[in-house]
Amino acid sequence: MARWNLPPGEIPSAWFNVVPHLPAPLQPPLHPATRQPLGPDDLAPLFPAALIEQEMTAAPWIDVPGEVLDILRLWRPTPLVRAIRLERALGTPARIYFKDESGSPAGSHKPNTAVPQAYYNARDGVRRLTTETGAGQWGTALAFACAQFDLECMVYMVRVSFEQKPYRRVIMETWGSSVVPSPIDHPDHPGSLGTAISDAVRDAASRPDTHYSLGSVLNHVLLHQTLIGLEAREQLTLAGELLPDVVIAPCGGGSNLGGITLPFVPDAGVRLLAVEPLSCPTLTQGRFDYDFGDAAGYTPLLPMYTLGHDFVPPSIHAGGLRYHGDSPLISALVRDGRMEAAAYPQGKVFEAAVQFARIEGKLAAPEAAHAIRAVIDEALAAKETGEEKVILFNYCGHGLLDLSAYDDYLQGRLPDERG
Repeated sequence: MARWNLPPGEIPSAWFNVVPHLPAPLQPPLHPATRQPLGPDDLAPLFPAALIEQEMTAAPWIDVPGEVLDILRLWRPTPLVRAIRLERALGTPARIYFKDESGSPAGSHKPNTAVPQAYYNARDGVRRLTTETGAGQWGTALAFACAQFDLECMVYMVRVSFEQKPYRRVIMETWGSSVVPSPIDHPDHPGSLGTAISDAVRDAASRPDTHYSLGSVLNHVLLHQTLIGLEAREQLTLAGELLPDVVIAPCGGGSNLGGITLPFVPDAGVRLLAVEPLSCPTLTQGRFDYDFGDAAGYTPLLPMYTLGHDFVPPSIHAGGLRYHGDSPLISALVRDGRMEAAAYPQGKVFEAAVQFARIEGKLAAPEAAHAIRAVIDEALAAKETGEEKVILFNYCGHGLLDLSAYDDYLQGRLPDERG
């Protein structure tokens, strides 16, 4: 057997909060104007009370509302799959497992947080949400979630991805959302997640019926994603494994990386590896400092690894990883030595993605392909040493709407960045 499923009734009923398990306490976010530590009232114009509480709590577990679980059961629990064919092709003694998050309505892990965010906003009487999206996975997820709770949704999509990935826009519009390219005031600008966040926050702040919704970076977002790692722990036990030796995931802001790795933080013997694009090497080449989460400086200052909030990364296909900063939780784990980070050029990433597709049959999103690149390198290293490592990675989304990227790679049109 190469696939382990859990019944719908076994979705974890509580989210795992890593804050009590961090090597050192988190530094507080700062108000963008006063530079003083942020309080709950400062966030009230943008977020509902429940999400603000989740952002700041040190409680070890947070219950998942029943209304949220009812929607998550449309696709959760997700399967754990052993990549036996890839192991054989590589000739590695390593055992490779992946958590397949591609079966959600949006095709990625993003609905794990979109659904609770839409729920809490609807419960508080909010009628409209704004957000940004890079590759379109987060915008797609929030569009789906808003449709479940009859909320309006305005998505500011990074312009280069808006042009590269038109079918993501079509899905969002099919679910009733509005989508515009960002930055809205500079039509010749390729855009970045930082500029799109600025557009979305500016919009939300201008209307009393509107809140802002973020798909990564913040504590409550990573909290919601921990269902991935919690399920994976149980499924690895069913597969006869005690713990993985290494857990790998791509990292842009940190949502899917946090989702699969944070439940393993208390296990000191488990390596945690973040993989990012060489063209946007936040964890590997950025500085740890307070910085804005957006380009215009509207958001709180967060303690994180950053390339600078005015950094505009090259127009690589992994739009979900083109972010200048990282989650404070992820940044703290890297700074304190509990998590490692690696960066790859997109040519090497697509080489691994095509290899995986031809062997395992699954076409990965460019973001997920970054993890696959690192997995293959880990498996080949195990082949050299003869170690029977257990490798777990997050297959965070499919690439069926990223075919133009594969076409560019297969036709030799993909620029390969250097760092």
